[in-house]
Amino acid sequence: MDDEIQNFFKVWITATICLCYCYYISSRIPKGFFRLLSILPILYIFFTLPFSLHSFHLCGPTAFFLVWLATFKLLLFSFNQPPLSLSPNILHFISIASLPIKLKQKHNPKLENPRKPLLLPLKVLFLAAIIRAYDYRESMHSYTILILYCCHIYLGIELVLAISAAPVRTVFDLVIEPQFNEPYLSTSLQDFWGRRWNLMVTSILRPTVYDPVRTLFTRIFGVTCGARAAILATFLVSGLMHELIYYYLARVPPTWEVTWFFVLHGVCTAVEVVVKKVMIRRGWRLHRVVSGPLTLAFLAVTGNWLFFPQLVRNGVDRKAIREYAILVDFVRSKLPVDLVKSL
Repeated sequence: MDDEIQNFFKVWITATICLCYCYYISSRIPKGFFRLLSILPILYIFFTLPFSLHSFHLCGPTAFFLVWLATFKLLLFSFNQPPLSLSPNILHFISIASLPIKLKQKHNPKLENPRKPLLLPLKVLFLAAIIRAYDYRESMHSYTILILYCCHIYLGIELVLAISAAPVRTVFDLVIEPQFNEPYLSTSLQDFWGRRWNLMVTSILRPTVYDPVRTLFTRIFGVTCGARAAILATFLVSGLMHELIYYYLARVPPTWEVTWFFVLHGVCTAVEVVVKKVMIRRGWRLHRVVSGPLTLAFLAVTGNWLFFPQLVRNGVDRKAIREYAILVDFVRSKLPVDLVKSL
């Protein structure tokens, strides 16, 4: 554990130095091809850094932050596009580039969700209960384990992103957009992927994939075809990035199941958009009491079919569960003896 933490700090010190180079050197180069060329070595370094880590809970977030989010933000920066092009100083630049945060353009306290401060402790307790429940997984039904996995992924990702954003919010007194918007309340696939689930990814895929593909295909094939092609391209890129993160976690050749999961959801979302338009024209609307459970059921079934098998097959799920016990033992070993005995 000590070695892994040392490697974790080395990885992030290296990433910080790379981002300093981008801020001081690449930003002085005219936007476009030559700035992109100056950033390519940094992108290569980012792709190699997660290989220094083996812990699920350190390697996974690091790969997500650097290989996906930071890489895509730097690609936008190559053409002088937000969010990095708007950074007023290097601290903001490094924070926005390396962490899953997006600044709110305008802050309206009336729009803040008053339930958020209350929900966070409840989610922490719920996650702890799920981790404890894994001790009895051998006697659980497979569907129960599936529900636990779905809840675990949601709560784990949301809490990691919230913890990562907290220091920046505190130090700089910034107003940051939420990374999740209660995805369990989704009423459709479009609602889930576009407005509720991992909004940081949605905000970075829109300018890097969705908007360019839609513009290109609209010019050639028309507005309708452009929108559908953009949806499919966005889900395909998301699937490939998930496949890469799976590779960092499992260190085995990809089976492309997770890519097909996102391709399937891209096709279904595109079809759903068309069907909803037809239904609205005819005055039909499926009540959320029906559409909500159907959406969550579809996500769970397809996840069990294509999203989770690669993780389960390679023992990544068991590795992640074991790390909680390792973390507790590590923390206890660093505490004073008298304090440990009192606990």
